[in-house]
Amino acid sequence: MAHPPPARIFIVDDDPGLLRLVERALKRESFLTATASSGQEAIAWLAQNHADLVLLDLKLQDIEGKELINRLVDIGRLVPFIIITGQGDERVAVEMMKRGALDYLVKDAQFIEFVPTVVKRALAQIEKDKRLAFAEEQALELQKEVLEVSENEQRRIGRDLHDGLGQHLTALELLSQTLLSKLKSAAPALVQPAEEITRQIRETIKQTRLISHNLSPVPLDADGLMIALEELAAGTQGASAIDCNFICARPFIVSNANVATHLYRIAQEAVNNALKHSRAKTITITLKAEDREWTMSVEDNGKGLDAKPNQKSTSSGLGLRIMKYRAQLIGASIEIESPSIRKTHGVKITCKLPRKP
Repeated sequence: MAHPPPARIFIVDDDPGLLRLVERALKRESFLTATASSGQEAIAWLAQNHADLVLLDLKLQDIEGKELINRLVDIGRLVPFIIITGQGDERVAVEMMKRGALDYLVKDAQFIEFVPTVVKRALAQIEKDKRLAFAEEQALELQKEVLEVSENEQRRIGRDLHDGLGQHLTALELLSQTLLSKLKSAAPALVQPAEEITRQIRETIKQTRLISHNLSPVPLDADGLMIALEELAAGTQGASAIDCNFICARPFIVSNANVATHLYRIAQEAVNNALKHSRAKTITITLKAEDREWTMSVEDNGKGLDAKPNQKSTSSGLGLRIMKYRAQLIGASIEIESPSIRKTHGVKITCKLPRKP
C-alpha cells in the first residue's frame, strides 16, 4: 500500500534567520516546505501553488496577518493556517483562531521545539475534518438516493392507482349505473341500495384519484412544476376560505423530475404551515426563473412567526426542518422572513436554487 506524499508546509515570516530554523525543523520531520518573507510574496506563491498548511507571522512588514488572510479569502486561495506571534500577543492570536486559525505558536525559547508538534496536531485535525466532511457528503448522497427511490416508487404507485385501480373502479361504476337503470323496472325495491352502492363506488373513485395525485403531484413534463403548483393553489383555495394565488411571469422549465418534486413538496409544506398557523387571508406562491438561479416563494399575510424570546415558533418546527432538508438535497437554500425582520405582516418562505450551466 503506497504511503501518502508528505505534507507541504508554507512558512511566511520576515525574519530570515527564524525562517531557516523553522524550515530546518520541519524538514527533519520529513515535511516538504516552501517559504516567503513578505505578505505580497506569500499571496503570489499561493496564487500559483498548493500548501497543506501555512505558518503565518502576524506582524509582517508589508501586510499584517489579518489583512493577508482577508486577501487570500478574496482570491479564493485561503488554506488552513497556524498563527506565529510574539510574546504578549496571545490575545490577538486567540482572535485569529476565531477567524479560522487552527492553532498558534509564540516566539519564545521553546518555539522551534514546539513547531513540529503543533504542525502535526494541526494536520491531524485537517485530516479528521476531511474524513468527517467526506462521510457527511456520502451520507447526504445516500439520503438523496433513498429519497429519490422513494419518490420514484410513489410516482409508480400513483400511476398504478390512476391507470389500474382507478380504471377498474370507473368501469365498475358504469356497470352499477347500468344495473341501476334495469332495477328501476325489474326490482324497484332494490333501487335505493343500488344507488347507495353506486354512490360509494363514485366516492371511492374520488378518493383513489386524490391518493394518486398526492403520491405523484408533479407531471413528468418539463413544465410539470408549474402545472402542479397551479393545481396546489387552486386546490388550497377550493378547500378553504383563503385566497391562494399562483404567479409565474414566464415559463418555468425544470427537466429533472426529482428536483421538481422536491420544490413542489417544499411549497406544499409552506402552504400547509400557513393554513395551520398563520390565520392568513391570502397565500401567494411565486416562481421566478432568473439567469443564475430559480426562486420559489410562498408568502402569506397572517400573524407571522412569534418573535418572543425563549418561545418556540413555526421556524423551529418539523415542517421547516423538512423543507430545509429537501432544499439541501437539491443544493438549494431556504430563507424565512417574518414581521421581526419585515415591515409587512405574515411570513415569506423563499427557496433559491442555483441554475447549473
